[in-house]
Amino acid sequence: MPTPFESAQLNLKLFELRQEPLLREARAWFFADFNPESFDELAVIAGGEMNSWFRMVLGYWDMAASLVTSGAIDGDAFRAAHSEVYVTFAKVAPYIDELRVRAKEPLFCKHLEEVVTRAPNYETILATRRAMALSVAKRRRASDSATTA
Repeated sequence: MPTPFESAQLNLKLFELRQEPLLREARAWFFADFNPESFDELAVIAGGEMNSWFRMVLGYWDMAASLVTSGAIDGDAFRAAHSEVYVTFAKVAPYIDELRVRAKEPLFCKHLEEVVTRAPNYETILATRRAMALSVAKRRRASDSATTA
């Protein structure tokens, strides 16, 4: 088990890595524009020109979560420092099983899923974050269509 200091150091390093410019762009796209409301919509987005950003964001957070599942970072400390994992996973959670089957990647986002689902009340957290993300996306689309009309 890592010491609190060791967990803090690794959490700070993960925060530093999130500042990399391309990952920042991918994360911004993921949070603002990636809001699938069906598996088919997810498949179109993830299989299109945004595939690299889709994989970058989920790959980063799954790698970061693997530091928890391997015991390098305390899970509670990680979840407290990186609440972004909840909205990230919430966006793919409804489709994760089908995505794993269709992509023939049974371990896709397994570390991320494990870390998120170990949180107390994770189902409520995911539902709240997903609803918030969809609401923001709908308001933005309505605003965008009003300014272009």
